[in-house]
Amino acid sequence: MTPSHDALVALLRERSVRFGDFTLASGAKSSYYIDCRLTTMSAAGQALIGPLALQAIRDAGWTPDAIGGLTMGADPVSYAIARASVDAAPIIDAFSVRKAAKEHGTGRQIEGNFKAGDAVVVIEDVITSGGSALTAIDVIRAAGGTVIGVLAVVDREAGGNEKISASGVPVRTLVTAGELGLK
Repeated sequence: MTPSHDALVALLRERSVRFGDFTLASGAKSSYYIDCRLTTMSAAGQALIGPLALQAIRDAGWTPDAIGGLTMGADPVSYAIARASVDAAPIIDAFSVRKAAKEHGTGRQIEGNFKAGDAVVVIEDVITSGGSALTAIDVIRAAGGTVIGVLAVVDREAGGNEKISASGVPVRTLVTAGELGLK
């Protein structure tokens, strides 16, 4: 573990982990909830996640044209990585995938720096069932993009990583539920 990884684990534990009775987006019940946005939207979280995630993408051998995922969980992570890439070229720009296409203006479902033909890494804040990442993958593919991987800040270790991998898309995570002391 690098000092930055340890600092991210500590920040996630402090800001993002809550205990109680929760229903997750997947519909599953849980005695804990990881509100990753409390970390990913913080200045300290941005400073840690950007370089760590960028390094994870590079260590995986992925060379994306752009990064992004379902708004809003993926947004701050994507922006942190894009910012970190300015200091460690090549630069990787970000985009957001809406849950549904806009009904006005351009009617787009993908906003920002994405175009057909781009190789992309889908970003997730927390992987549980894998549903959000798989939805983003479907939207990106339908728009002509090629998904080369999924990167998540946290893997709850609840089967989502395996489900995404089984679809043929490799997954990398920065922190696991076990590292947060939740398994």
